[in-house]
Amino acid sequence: MHRSLSARHDRFLLTKPFRISRGVKTEADVVTVSLRAGEHEGKGEGVPYARYGESVESALEAIEGVRAAIEAGAGREELLALLPAGAARNAVDCALWDLEARQAGKSVAELIGAPEPEALASALTIVIDTPMMMGAAARRVAGAPLIKVKVDGHLPDAQIRAVRSAAPDAKLIVDPNESWDARLVEAMQPLLAELKVDLLEQPVSAEIDECLERFKPLVPIAADESIHTTAELDVVARRYQVVNIKLDKAGGLTEALKLARATRERGLGLMTGCMVSSSLSIAAALHVARMSDFADLDGPIWLAKDRPGGVEDRNGVLYPPVKGFWGTP
Repeated sequence: MHRSLSARHDRFLLTKPFRISRGVKTEADVVTVSLRAGEHEGKGEGVPYARYGESVESALEAIEGVRAAIEAGAGREELLALLPAGAARNAVDCALWDLEARQAGKSVAELIGAPEPEALASALTIVIDTPMMMGAAARRVAGAPLIKVKVDGHLPDAQIRAVRSAAPDAKLIVDPNESWDARLVEAMQPLLAELKVDLLEQPVSAEIDECLERFKPLVPIAADESIHTTAELDVVARRYQVVNIKLDKAGGLTEALKLARATRERGLGLMTGCMVSSSLSIAAALHVARMSDFADLDGPIWLAKDRPGGVEDRNGVLYPPVKGFWGTP
């Protein structure tokens, strides 16, 4: 059956600025793919990320480059060879999963052979601000099970202390987004242990993370920017204790599931993350989050208006989209 593929740029305004070490975001720019075959339509979303040399324009161009192959019937495994890992491949891959599920009259979970996604703890993010403002933000979500603290190299100790004081019972992830150096990572270890931080995410740049190879942290360190696909896992396993999988890095659910299984086989911890996105990105990521020790899927919570029927956050517990939103017939 002939397929018809379309791709477009969608923009979602945020309710407030999302501030991390490398900049501030006030809107989410995504690429939405629609794949039609007869009466069925599959959808997918990718979030191009400048850190990885991506833009909305480059993603749309990449998708246009595989249009003929996808419309002629190329599947998810063929797509792995047609496009490199990234937001463009993610959007097409997830549209293929969604279309396949609808054509088969089955859910994506059934196609995977896994349980349906259920409500799970997902980190609520405290963005970079003064320690006082970060403490105030943490106080508002203190009852959440998991909080992520964005920091940089300026006053991270005071910022983390402020959040921990305001939310004494929550699990904490500290995320410098590559802004620390090796000396600061080492210097911060006693404080991270004292404040019972559960995870330190990508403290140093992926380009210099060899310094972690001989380092014995007091708090587990997760690879984010340092790992995209299974191709980097050998090196990452020598430097990190946890792998953060994002579908936009892996280039879709197909590769993300492979990476999740390989990560578990190596005895490493597993985290599922996201970009600032709509629920269309998160619906697919829930199938990896189900396998994970940590989930950080609060992207849609930052949107002024999400796609109808998407995920719902209730004080740090994330509930799946309504039936039929994505991956269910």
